[in-house]
Amino acid sequence: SHQGSQAGSPGGLKRIAPMNLRVVLVEPLYEGNVGSVARAMKNFGFHDLALVNPCRIEDYGCAMASHARDILQMSRSFSTLAEALEGANLVVGTTGKRLEHEQHHLRLHLRVPCLTPAGLAEKLRDKEGMVALLLGREDCGLNSDEISLCDMIVSIPTSEEYPVMNLSHSAAILFYELSGIGSNSSGSVQMARKETLNLLQERAGDLLADIAYPEHKEDYTLLMLRRIFGRAELTEREARALLGIIKRIRWRIGHGQKKS
Repeated sequence: SHQGSQAGSPGGLKRIAPMNLRVVLVEPLYEGNVGSVARAMKNFGFHDLALVNPCRIEDYGCAMASHARDILQMSRSFSTLAEALEGANLVVGTTGKRLEHEQHHLRLHLRVPCLTPAGLAEKLRDKEGMVALLLGREDCGLNSDEISLCDMIVSIPTSEEYPVMNLSHSAAILFYELSGIGSNSSGSVQMARKETLNLLQERAGDLLADIAYPEHKEDYTLLMLRRIFGRAELTEREARALLGIIKRIRWRIGHGQKKS
């Protein structure tokens, strides 16, 4: 795998270790930006690039990648985001949208709280697994459905005077912050597998149905729980313990109903 441990940039930064980072560009519009993202990835020691329905990458994209053309050559293209996320323990979405302009329910459930790049790096420190970092379209970013797949949301604080950043510039800031993870690690904790987290989400939904939770609130409550589970950085053992607790609660609810 080209995600093997190796040295980072000349500035003495060590690449992310033991955490693996997969950079996922969702429907990028301009080949120059894709090349520039690849260059920034190599600057900070990252190599796993996934492209979802990308534009054509031709001479200009390769020129912008400069000495990171190998990143482009090793990149993989997918027709769906779900395929690009296979194998990821944690999915992190990026947004530059201002929360105050969003509808109330979106502010509550989809994009709050946003982590800063440094905050994200701190949360991922000493964690072991695969993190998928989603970067959206240049014109409109990630849509609500894509954001809803994310366990964590990160946003770069920018000036109100001109808050919108170029895709590759924002990517470089994120890679810089994440490149130091593991450099002073005293140990690592294996994060819960994505399959286990998905099962936990599914069982939480079953529990809501068991207690006759209001249907019109169910989708947003499950999104809120996904954010909570994501920010908690659950280990596999913790996730399994929560599954056991939910199973026990559901059994007791069913048992009580039968007795009455």
